[in-house]
Amino acid sequence: MEIFHLKGIFPYFYNMENFVFRKIVKPSNEHSPRVSMQTGFPSPATHYLEHGIDLNRELVKNPDATFYVRVMGGQYQPLGIEDKDVLIVDRSLKLKKNGLIMVCHEGEFKLIRTATGKINGPYELWGSITYIIRDL
Repeated sequence: MEIFHLKGIFPYFYNMENFVFRKIVKPSNEHSPRVSMQTGFPSPATHYLEHGIDLNRELVKNPDATFYVRVMGGQYQPLGIEDKDVLIVDRSLKLKKNGLIMVCHEGEFKLIRTATGKINGPYELWGSITYIIRDL
């Protein structure tokens, strides 16, 4: 199908067949040696180029179900969580024995440790805590 331009403006009857839809592909994380693009003698270190560390790729298993939560206050110090810690909470994970979870109780979020892998009490499971990020 031809696309007609009227005085440099797209017409209102643009056909969807002209769009190309492809699956999004993540970039490769493999090491690939590269040749220096500079003039003169190339640096011997160009063969050791590496990607930076992406904490989302390293710490997040399911990006669609993962949330970051900052804790304010010191009421969770018995659980090993300090003031201003950042919790990575994954809502897709199941309960584990002796795991930290975030629950909702009477409209408030609370953190509890499950000793048996089951929730005891009138709590609604919101997600499992996978990592705690702390500022030193």
